[in-house]
Amino acid sequence: MVHRAASLANLDLATLSERLGKRCREKGVSVTTAESCTGGGVARVITAVAGSSDYFETGYVTYSNAAKTRLLGVSESLLAEHGAVSREVVEAMVAGACRESGAQLGVAVSGVAGPDGGTPDKPVGTVWLAWGNERQQQAECFRFPGDRRGVRERAVRESIVGLIRYLETV
Repeated sequence: MVHRAASLANLDLATLSERLGKRCREKGVSVTTAESCTGGGVARVITAVAGSSDYFETGYVTYSNAAKTRLLGVSESLLAEHGAVSREVVEAMVAGACRESGAQLGVAVSGVAGPDGGTPDKPVGTVWLAWGNERQQQAECFRFPGDRRGVRERAVRESIVGLIRYLETV
């Protein structure tokens, strides 16, 4: 697994997206995205591959908390208790995206891309990602350095890498 992870680190986004598509076809799964700070960037990279309609179901851009609730069913109380940039919320986002779309696999992204909006607990560059489905999710917090563009690019990249890794475990 370490060798595979290291090999993913050196691949460009187009190659990663092609690899994701190949894995989705092999496993017979469809993918959905639920994005906040990346604003559809993950879906853009996935659908840049010809034939991605074979496995890409839909993408949700849920930038506001109201959209997270309305489109994905994330509870207002969960958002109030933990904040949008949290493990609990991205897990609820990916579960909701899979439930609403019928996809077997999803990724959710929520973070503080900057340049403003950070707090001592969640500084600029804090991004939570979750991968999984309606029943099971795994989440990870990242602290990406750089400006808004760099944070968003890194979040997109880690989203795709995480989907590939998740598919290797199922």
